[in-house]
Amino acid sequence: MGAGVSKARFAQEFQSKKEKYYRIAYSYVKNEHDALDIVGEAAYRGLKNLHTLKSPEYLDTWITRIVFNTAVDLIRKRSRVVLCEDALLEVVAVPEKELVPEDSMDLFQALDALSEKDRLCVTLRYFEEYTFLEIAEVLQEPESTVKSRLYRALRKMRLFLEKGDAGDERGQGTL
Repeated sequence: MGAGVSKARFAQEFQSKKEKYYRIAYSYVKNEHDALDIVGEAAYRGLKNLHTLKSPEYLDTWITRIVFNTAVDLIRKRSRVVLCEDALLEVVAVPEKELVPEDSMDLFQALDALSEKDRLCVTLRYFEEYTFLEIAEVLQEPESTVKSRLYRALRKMRLFLEKGDAGDERGQGTL
C-alpha cells in the first residue's frame, strides 16, 4: 500500500467524507445520479491507485483531487457526446422560479462560467471551507497562485453578476 495507507484506512477516510466528495462532484455536474457515479468511480480509482499516494497525511487532498479529475473527465466525455442537449433545454420552457431562486441561479451560472480550476478554487474555499494551503495541495500549485486564482475568479463572478451575462469587459463572452 502507498506509504503505509491500508485499504481499510482509505475506505474509512472515504466513507467519513463521502458527503463532501458528493458536494464537490455535484457542484460540477448539477445532477444527483452523475454526482453519485463520480463518487463511486473516484472511490474505485483511489483504491486502484492507492499505491501511488506518497504521503499518508495527504489522503483527503489526494481523494479530493481524484473526485475533481473524475468530474472533469465525465464533463469532457459528455460534452463530446451530447452537444445538442443545450438547444433542447432552451425549447423546454420551465420558469426559473420553479427550479431554484433567481439569485441562486445567477450565482451558479457565474460559477459555471469559470474555468475548471477557478471553479474548484471557489468551491473548495467557500463551500468546503478549505484553506489556501489545502487548495494548493489539491491543485498542485503554489499557495500564492491559488490566492491569485481565487481573487481573480471572484472578480470575474462579480462582473458576471453585475452585468447579468457572461461577457467580460472586452466582450469576449466567457470568464
